[in-house]
Amino acid sequence: MEHSGSGSRLLPENAYRKLGDGETYHPIVPAGSKMAEVSSWSVIMALVMVVIFSAACVYIALRAGSGIEAAIPIAVAAIFFGKIGRTRSTILENVIVQSIGQASGVVAAGAAFVIPALYLNQVKPSWWQIFLACFIGGALGVALIIPLRKYFVKERHGELPFPEATAATEILVSGESSGSGSGKILLASFGLGAAFDFIVEVIHAWNPAITTKVVMGRAGEWLYNFRLEMKMQAIAALFGLGYIIGPKYSAIIFSGSVLGYLILVPLIYLIGSGAGDIEFAGRTYDIAAMSAGDIFGTFVKPIAIGAIATAGIIGLIRMSRIILKSVSLGFKGIGRKGVVAAEERTQLDMAPSTVLLIQTLATLGMAVLFFIVCLTQGYSVGYSALYAGIGMFIAFVLCFLFTPVAAEAIAIVGTNPVSGMTLVTVIISSLVMAVIGLKGQTGIFVTLIIGAAVCTALSVAGALISDFKIGYWIGATPRNQQKWKFLGLAVASLVVAFVIPVMDKGYSFLVEKPVAQTEIVATAAGAAGGAVAAAAPKVQLVPNEDVLPAPQANMIAAVVRGLMEGGEQPYLLYGLGALLAILITIAGVPTLAFALGMYLPIAINAATLAGGIMAWIVGRSGRTKEERESRANQGTLIASGMMAGAAIFGIVAAVLRLDWTGYAIRWLSIGQSYVIGKSPTGVEVLKGTDAAWYAGMPGQLLGLGMFGVLMIATFLLARWGANMERKGK
Repeated sequence: MEHSGSGSRLLPENAYRKLGDGETYHPIVPAGSKMAEVSSWSVIMALVMVVIFSAACVYIALRAGSGIEAAIPIAVAAIFFGKIGRTRSTILENVIVQSIGQASGVVAAGAAFVIPALYLNQVKPSWWQIFLACFIGGALGVALIIPLRKYFVKERHGELPFPEATAATEILVSGESSGSGSGKILLASFGLGAAFDFIVEVIHAWNPAITTKVVMGRAGEWLYNFRLEMKMQAIAALFGLGYIIGPKYSAIIFSGSVLGYLILVPLIYLIGSGAGDIEFAGRTYDIAAMSAGDIFGTFVKPIAIGAIATAGIIGLIRMSRIILKSVSLGFKGIGRKGVVAAEERTQLDMAPSTVLLIQTLATLGMAVLFFIVCLTQGYSVGYSALYAGIGMFIAFVLCFLFTPVAAEAIAIVGTNPVSGMTLVTVIISSLVMAVIGLKGQTGIFVTLIIGAAVCTALSVAGALISDFKIGYWIGATPRNQQKWKFLGLAVASLVVAFVIPVMDKGYSFLVEKPVAQTEIVATAAGAAGGAVAAAAPKVQLVPNEDVLPAPQANMIAAVVRGLMEGGEQPYLLYGLGALLAILITIAGVPTLAFALGMYLPIAINAATLAGGIMAWIVGRSGRTKEERESRANQGTLIASGMMAGAAIFGIVAAVLRLDWTGYAIRWLSIGQSYVIGKSPTGVEVLKGTDAAWYAGMPGQLLGLGMFGVLMIATFLLARWGANMERKGK
């Protein structure tokens, strides 16, 4: 985002431009103001937002590989609910709500990108380990960015655009004089998303899993003979995600699916189906007997993983100047700790000694966590202390180096390259731990906990610098934003530590799949002297790509497994993905978006594309330019509310699948019947069977029709919101 220098119609004239010699920026709430800022209402409201959006963000990140930008909907909610009470909230109270509440999205992103990789490597962490990794990492991120606040926010005023902070600030300021229409749209879209996905995920009144193989009848079956199949997961959560992403990026993501699922899968089938048994990466495959999903998972997903990893590295290379500059900033920040804080309320930071103490405690807390993990895995006290100390050192150094990078990236382009930096963290941690002798499951555990802590720290640091800028423009007290952020981090980490295990128990990151006779480990065949069928396992565990694809976590899981355990990996396919990413980058296409599209199931990306197309239609409807702009402006609220509502009730659906709820979904579902049985490994599970009408053409056509109803309802919401906006309600 660029500013013309003329300022905002809501903020002072010099809010967005560089200041002249001797010129000072004065926020809209003066430093001497006694306006209420931290109150019981603002803290309680903020914590409610943290709970809702932490759960929603981690759910969406697991199901679609993308998060919700929580700052704007939280700001709108603060304004709306602040007006309906007996005493109207102040703008500074709303800033605190937004600042604390934003901890939700960043903690969820840090956790969802890494923690599922533990489950994917068959390492199930305890809830307290997830909580501590997220909270300690987040606390370290806050403490490392505080010394740099004045540099980014005050000293570079007008130089850095802060796109996300600008949007949230405009909403907070305009909320002082505008009506409550935005809040009504947020609540209505929340209800729409919640109702739609509850009916889909719990009641199963119609089938959202739409495939051309079924709805096109014989034509669809004929196309599938060539492994050509189009799918769509028609749920509100994914539709809302596409709506907020917009037509351009949803189309780029879907293009990745077109290449991966509609071109490469049929091509691999046509070429390989006549080749007989093919040995690859330690297994033999009969491609003629493989389904489209099997071909995609075996041969296309590794290409996508290589592309995603390379996209992250390319992002870091492009930011090399920022990284080098940020390293020096980190060391300068140490020197700033001895500076006495300004007396003005709007420039008060936490005491330097307190900040240093938090940095120390957070770093030592990571060491204690790593020590306990190693000790519980059977290592001696001495070796556990060695591994914990090295892990602590790696985590702190990388947080220290990358935190300013995250802050500057958010300040310049509004995007945090956290996935690339986390990948580098995991690679470095894996290599170092492997060299000192920590391998296997324990090595994976410690490495990924380091990655989770660093990822959360970087996410929090980037978001907090936006909070600081919002407070600077409006006139909040930085010290209050800093102190209360820790409470938001604690609550968000608790929510994440609850949601991720629940999602695993309700849906499972790994699901059992029968192993075909042509899909046998080659080395096992040799050891068995040819008795392949007898030696082969009956089932294998594979990622649950239909429900919990978690693309970043799958990528990280594959990388760390290859580094820590060795064994044959599809390095050729990783390399092809890397080459593809380089070519896409040269072509000027957003590489990470395209690579994510290749990795995610096409069913997810088709629903996302539908949301993007709907956003395009809404933004071009209306008779006048003003009307079209008003309708387009509703997008963030509608999409955020819809995703939040759908995600919350998606988690409710997961809870209803658990044993301690009595597997309640059995009594609510009409399209699927459930029985309690045991898996081949002896674990008690809830097994579902589709009714004939639900799995067949009637159920899928009904699902397609109801998805159309959702699109119409979204259009009507946008029109309603635009009318309220123009009337000033």
